[in-house]
Amino acid sequence: MTAETLYGADDLTHLEGLEAVRKRPGMYIGSTDSRGINHLFSEIVDNSTDEGVAGHASKIVVTLHADGSVQVDDDGRGIPTDVHAKSGLSGVELVLTKLHAGGKFGGSGYKTSGGLHGVGASAVNALSHRFDVTVRRGGKVHEMSFAHGVPGVFDGPGPKAKFTRQGGLNVVGKMKRNESTGTSIRYWYDARYFENGASLDVEAVRMKLRNTAFLVPGVTYVLRTALEDTISEEVFHYPNGLTDMVEFLAPSGDRAVSGTLVITGSGTYFENAADENGVMRSKVERQAEVEVALRWGTGYERTVECFTNTIRNMHGGTHRRGFDRAVLKAIQDAISKTRGLLKPKEEMPTLDDVLEGMTAVIHVRIPEPQFTSQTKDELSTAGITKVLQGIVDQQIRAWTEDRKTKVEAKTVLQKVVDASRVRLTQKQQKDAARRKTALEGAAMPAKLVDCRTTGVSRSELFLVEGDSALGSARMARVSEYQALLPLRGKILNVQKASLADTLRNAEIASIVQVLGAGTGRTFDISQMRYGRVILMADADVDGSHIRTLLITLFAKYMRPVIEDGRLYAAMPPLHKVMTRGRNPETHFTFTQREMEQKVAQLEKAGKQVVTPVPRFKGLGEMDADELWETTMNPATRSVRRITMDDAEAAEEALELLMGEKVEPRRNWLVESAARVDQSAIDL
Repeated sequence: MTAETLYGADDLTHLEGLEAVRKRPGMYIGSTDSRGINHLFSEIVDNSTDEGVAGHASKIVVTLHADGSVQVDDDGRGIPTDVHAKSGLSGVELVLTKLHAGGKFGGSGYKTSGGLHGVGASAVNALSHRFDVTVRRGGKVHEMSFAHGVPGVFDGPGPKAKFTRQGGLNVVGKMKRNESTGTSIRYWYDARYFENGASLDVEAVRMKLRNTAFLVPGVTYVLRTALEDTISEEVFHYPNGLTDMVEFLAPSGDRAVSGTLVITGSGTYFENAADENGVMRSKVERQAEVEVALRWGTGYERTVECFTNTIRNMHGGTHRRGFDRAVLKAIQDAISKTRGLLKPKEEMPTLDDVLEGMTAVIHVRIPEPQFTSQTKDELSTAGITKVLQGIVDQQIRAWTEDRKTKVEAKTVLQKVVDASRVRLTQKQQKDAARRKTALEGAAMPAKLVDCRTTGVSRSELFLVEGDSALGSARMARVSEYQALLPLRGKILNVQKASLADTLRNAEIASIVQVLGAGTGRTFDISQMRYGRVILMADADVDGSHIRTLLITLFAKYMRPVIEDGRLYAAMPPLHKVMTRGRNPETHFTFTQREMEQKVAQLEKAGKQVVTPVPRFKGLGEMDADELWETTMNPATRSVRRITMDDAEAAEEALELLMGEKVEPRRNWLVESAARVDQSAIDL
């Protein structure tokens, strides 16, 4: 027999009803990990939210029971309980057992809604051990239960009770006086359809309810977490809507540059859609309602959240594209119209510059939105881009031009321009300072004042603080074996930074290039171009900090230099003690105490000391002869060799003093305060 004859109609499988959901749950709920379990919850609570959006519900209560079940109660109209003419089923059984059934397919049930595919509640039902629904409607209380989507009755509480198949909606009593209508759903999801270890993320539930409360300010959301003995309750209600949401989402400690700008409006767009008979019609007019809230802060983080009919679109979509285009164009035009913001030939800021420090929420309400998947992570309705772009562009322009907000707007425009300049500067630095492999093979920096010798036995590289000291050092040095590399300011604290950030730092990149031995694990001391490296910084607090930063760099990325005893710190003097008379003397001292002792000694010997005693504020104040004699002459200078006799203790000290954790450093400073010699402090 051939392969063709072996394959017949009996080999085809037709999955009916909810069987398809149970067979391929990921197709309907996005995934079978914890996100899928949370999606079940979202489908149920979104149905209740749609009642709130339509103005029929004011309170939604979510209860997480100790047995793992989830319950959602609302005070809406209640799922219709009358019999559906075409199917012969009650409205409750229809929406909970049939795919693509519901009141959100262009009928009069909802103007806009979060649930669009008619799959949500029935998918939850299909994947649950037990699914109970109670509907309060028409003065009666109706109840119905399901097991994996099959209607029936349980003879007791919980999913382990005996189940008997039975169709139909049961009336179990009358509504109490003053009791509100509404729907109550409780389900126990079946863990067999999900990956091992998957569970409901309570924090995600909390975030879902909080976000929705921001988006539907007329509805109060309550989260009850029921443990064995206690019930905790959280209430989410935000009457100011998106304004409250922006304030909540803004990074902690981020001072606002602008007030919260609220943008609202509506517009129309056209799309192809099917009518009630399933016939496709072209250019069907749709109405969109847009609400956006945004503010700029002093920080660098950006937070832009997107929602469609209260559903969070994690990956944005067409409404986000419209927002980005509008805010970029409006801000760019405002900058070009404002004198003094941009310099001639300066580049116009990009979208990244405009969004820096922004916190924004975008919410659109549209009928029958289209998404890229059942999980609704990305809006794909094409027409909404132009609608949102027009509304946002118009109102941001008005904000930048209004007399009442013009000053505030100019502050934002200046922030955007500054962000652009920083970005361009960083790009230039990144282009100049290549990655490690490029650095090692690159040409020497132009600012290097190299020596003539090619060997390493006598050669010395002075890392000099500042360009001012470079002038004196250049004249003082012995050009045969002493090289100079000036450093501008303080280098990056590499104990806190990544290797990538370290190599992007221009000063560090220069040091790596000049030494020519690499960094990190690939550092090869045999390739180092100099016999000694001497850190030459001012004899003040800033100089000490610069030496510490440089020592940290060598300890982390070029440790063999220290281990081989080839890293030194120069000891420039602080004072120049001079005497008057026939045989004037000059003495250099390195501390306040040493200076005072020297003065006392000279005066005791009958010498007249020049007062006040000159103090060197920096290396640049010494002339070439003084710098040579005190700091650079191997015969007369004093230097300190940097060692790592106890590598473990040194590593701990560097991490304590230069690392990311602030609290241990603060504690150490407080505890060590008594050890400071007050008289030795350079005041």
